[in-house]
Amino acid sequence: MRNSKCFSASLLALSLALIGSNAGAQTANPVADVERILASPAFKAAVATIDKEHGRIVEDGIRLTEIPAPPFKEEARAREYEKMFKAVGLGEVKIDEEGNVLGIRKGSRGDGKFVVVSAHLDTVFPAGTDVKVKRQGTKLYAPGIGDDTMSLSVLLGFVRAMQAGGIKTRDDILFVGTVGEEGPGDLRGVRHLFNKGQFKDKIKTFFSIESGGVNLITNGGVGSRRYRVTFNGPGGHSFGAFGLVNPMFALGQAAAEFSRLQVPATPKTTYGIGVIGGGTSVNSIPISGWMEVDMRSESVAELKRVEDRMLKVMQDAADGENFARSTKEGKISVEIKLIGDRPAGNTDAKSELVQTAKAAIEAGGYKVGYQWSSTDSNMPMNLGIPAITIGRNAPDKAGRSHSLDEWMDVEKEPMVKAIATSLSIILATAGLE
Repeated sequence: MRNSKCFSASLLALSLALIGSNAGAQTANPVADVERILASPAFKAAVATIDKEHGRIVEDGIRLTEIPAPPFKEEARAREYEKMFKAVGLGEVKIDEEGNVLGIRKGSRGDGKFVVVSAHLDTVFPAGTDVKVKRQGTKLYAPGIGDDTMSLSVLLGFVRAMQAGGIKTRDDILFVGTVGEEGPGDLRGVRHLFNKGQFKDKIKTFFSIESGGVNLITNGGVGSRRYRVTFNGPGGHSFGAFGLVNPMFALGQAAAEFSRLQVPATPKTTYGIGVIGGGTSVNSIPISGWMEVDMRSESVAELKRVEDRMLKVMQDAADGENFARSTKEGKISVEIKLIGDRPAGNTDAKSELVQTAKAAIEAGGYKVGYQWSSTDSNMPMNLGIPAITIGRNAPDKAGRSHSLDEWMDVEKEPMVKAIATSLSIILATAGLE
């Protein structure tokens, strides 16, 4: 009888312990986690450092902006950023095989997986673009200053602030400056990170720091497929060979037919023809004509539907031209080459990661907004890894991205507050010890 009572008491104690454990797991409270971080002396010391070093963050951003980083030519900026990673005290700093700059800040209870905090090294601007930064009051003007060079400097500011505040995180943090985020780069840096790099299968959470307002959470990754479509033919004299098949007629027919495609407003789906070229001379039937096509969607299925329709339209246009005119010197052929592939994905708004970001943003006094975009976060989202892109500006403090008069406002108080808010999101995710 005594043994039975002991067994029952032990079972009851075990049950209560399990219930308590499960209750704790089910009642994760991002608001409470953020409040704890904001109240901690270590975080307050980190914010004080951001405030003190605001000028240094700005100057680092200017320094990096004035090192050109055109698509596929990020090496000079990457080498400088590697030095800066070492200078702030990150460990195991290196430039990987694809050109990404990597550095680790060890956690106290790392489980072998990393929280990634990233910004991209490249800009959209070609070699030869004047990237000298110009000042007008608190505004800085230069191609790439906002998207995304100042974020590189902010990452350095995060690390210095964490070091100065004596901040310890539960998780290991991998800081990354990625290559190839923009246009033709086709996410090659982050693609390498997740598919081939040494940290493949070792990333648990991913942050991309971008030029937008800190109030915005990008938790949806817009997928895109891009093609260069070339129509080829025999060519000839515009008068003497009149009647032969003409690649430009096929191209024009394809463009007109493609333009009539109906797409849904929700999920947002778009398409366009951005560049057209080809021809020999005004008095020649051209040998070739080409166009570059961009298709995007928040939905994998809708993107596939638009892509399939585009492929059919292009082939039908070639067949139609071959039917309509003479092929005695040869037929129209169509070459369709994939030049861009960004996977779609999203991180659920109800997920712990997004709710943590929401709690931190609201604690900063901002009104939270959610959006879809095409960023480095597309890749982990598509793989099912929790990922979001967050801003590091106060709202409406940057503009004209991808233009020669791109600008951002570096007024101290709103900039420090925005950077501190971004850091609080990261620390709440990586676990402030």
